[in-house]
Amino acid sequence: MNIEEFSRQWIASWNSHDLDRIMDHYAESIDFTSPKIVKLFALEDGRIKDRSRLREYFAKGLEAYPDLHFELYYVLEGVNSVVLYYRSVNNALAAEYMALNADGRIIEVKAHYKEMHI
Repeated sequence: MNIEEFSRQWIASWNSHDLDRIMDHYAESIDFTSPKIVKLFALEDGRIKDRSRLREYFAKGLEAYPDLHFELYYVLEGVNSVVLYYRSVNNALAAEYMALNADGRIIEVKAHYKEMHI
């Protein structure tokens, strides 16, 4: 699968709110960092390194944002990585760096957000 297709499928899985479909994009070994982890889980380092804990975090996020809808703007391709730039919940802008393993599953994420006050 190419990066463009991976990106479209990642966005579509989130917009479907199907947790199993979302989790299919993530490898068993994961290192996920996001300021939203600090907010939703009160983890000061904003980091999750356990796939089951990541699933729990995503479930909590889907519950907290029942109208969640992502709009993909740009796909920036790297070497075994991608940065997705998209509109996130509450009109926030988001950029996520994702490192991918040989199977095309995400092994590392660094998420960044810009809250927009419209």
